[in-house]
Amino acid sequence: MTRTFWISLFIAFTNSLSFTILIPILYLYGREFGLSDFQTGLLFATYSGAQFIATPIIGKLSDRFGRKPLLIICLTGTVFANFLAGTASSAAVLFFARFLDGITGGNVSVTQAIVSDVTPPEQRAKAFGLFGAVTFGLGFILGPILSLISQQYSLGAGFLASSAIASIALALTLTALPETLKTKSANAGRWFDLGLGNLLTGLSMPKVGILLIINFLIGTTFTIFTFAFQPYYINVLGQDSKSLTLLFVGFGTISVLMQSKGLSLMTQHLSLVKILFLGLLGRSLSILLMPTFANIVYFVAVCLLFSAFNSLVQPMITTLISLNAKPEIQGMAMGLNASYLNVSNAFGPVIAGLIVNQAYPATYAYPLYLAGGLTFGVLTFAMLTRQQYASASQKS
Repeated sequence: MTRTFWISLFIAFTNSLSFTILIPILYLYGREFGLSDFQTGLLFATYSGAQFIATPIIGKLSDRFGRKPLLIICLTGTVFANFLAGTASSAAVLFFARFLDGITGGNVSVTQAIVSDVTPPEQRAKAFGLFGAVTFGLGFILGPILSLISQQYSLGAGFLASSAIASIALALTLTALPETLKTKSANAGRWFDLGLGNLLTGLSMPKVGILLIINFLIGTTFTIFTFAFQPYYINVLGQDSKSLTLLFVGFGTISVLMQSKGLSLMTQHLSLVKILFLGLLGRSLSILLMPTFANIVYFVAVCLLFSAFNSLVQPMITTLISLNAKPEIQGMAMGLNASYLNVSNAFGPVIAGLIVNQAYPATYAYPLYLAGGLTFGVLTFAMLTRQQYASASQKS
């Protein structure tokens, strides 16, 4: 791995910290402003919907003008938006801050494009495994810990800590990251061709389009689960935000081990496609098992099993998209992938918010059952369409 890869990985890690700090507190922070479960779902959807529009534009512009300037814009938006959220005096300001963070939120897709730029195709599974381990795995360990510390002051302090850490990523991008784009897009001179049309045409891209659909379905089912997970843990199992934060630390620890060591071993014996199928199967079964017994020890044990399988899914999807996309459209492909994943994140919380009833905490189990069943459906779809995205070397 090159020096630039490690620099971009560290930048992605600091950016990930600024995101994972917020995960244990966003639901509860929305409730501080008097938002209902459905309105809190809309808060999640505001961020994700904005990202759906923005990320293909950011990805396309990064193919045109370079990775570094677009990453600077994205990180600047994160710094300002999270500071605004942390000092918000009304729900309207909080919604605006989440929209702003979403509209400038192409950080992950740009850093993934950088990884694609500097990593040979035969090393990308390992590279994206490390990327996932450091950004999402290690980020899920340290982010919730920092969140737990900031919660000693207030929930809003978590957003301020997120803003400060994103500032570190911005400073590193400005001072240490070289430009990695060697070949500009053929459409570099078309100033008004921002890539929005690719939201539709991207679905017809050979091999890549079907993976975008699969990842959209994966994201929708996952965010149905994630939106119900926190209130189920707090309202049904009677736990608090501090123990929830520690559970996220456990998730991160297992993800680091699976993505840094487990994936490396698995790719020696299994194809990328089979690892994806294994991850989806394990995710489906563990989500279905979670609400079967309302017991905290049982729930935590199943959650840790879920984390092991869940950590396999996104690195495999990202690697398959990267391998199937041409070098000159890596940024666009990663942007489209992030965009469809983000719009799926907008649907999931709204669906979950519609089927729960705050007056009956037991209803928080319903989205978990729905998410588990739908994930099994996504696995079936991925298996039926594998010929469309798996090369001969990936089918073994």
